Amino acid sequence: MKQTDIARLGSEDTFSIIGKEWMLVTAGTPDHFNTMTASWGGLGWLWNRPVAFIFVRPERYTHQFIEETDRLTLAFLGDGHRKALSLCGTLSGRDCDKVAQAGLTPVLVAGGCVTFSQARLTVVGRKLYRTEMRPEEFLDKETLARWYGPEAGGFHTVYVIGIEEVLED
Repeated sequence: MKQTDIARLGSEDTFSIIGKEWMLVTAGTPDHFNTMTASWGGLGWLWNRPVAFIFVRPERYTHQFIEETDRLTLAFLGDGHRKALSLCGTLSGRDCDKVAQAGLTPVLVAGGCVTFSQARLTVVGRKLYRTEMRPEEFLDKETLARWYGPEAGGFHTVYVIGIEEVLED
């Protein structure tokens, strides 16, 4: 993987790469990390810097890795990797080696972060801010009922990530 200009993200359709292509959110150390598939998040400009924002439910195994480290990666695998992304979104790293089952090859990048050799694009970032979603803060109660009902899981933790580096294959 080679470093590319952060502006490279500006040429991406961020609605498509996150919402339709999906991404792998990976945190931890090269010896002990976890990854999960996510399709909620975004890329933008905040505090005079490029940022990403992601949403992770506390019951997801990856959540504890994000909480324990300062940096993480967002990896976009592109076409042909939907099965691997589906596996990483349904299997838990608590119970199995889902990276191996998905056929992914971990790669160490700057700051001790992990991405995958299959990634066409990787965003490396550092956590800048976190907050917990709370039911009383929802202005649209239909969204609250649809995504946070009794069987949906916990309220997401929202992370704002300062983008430090963008890598492409």
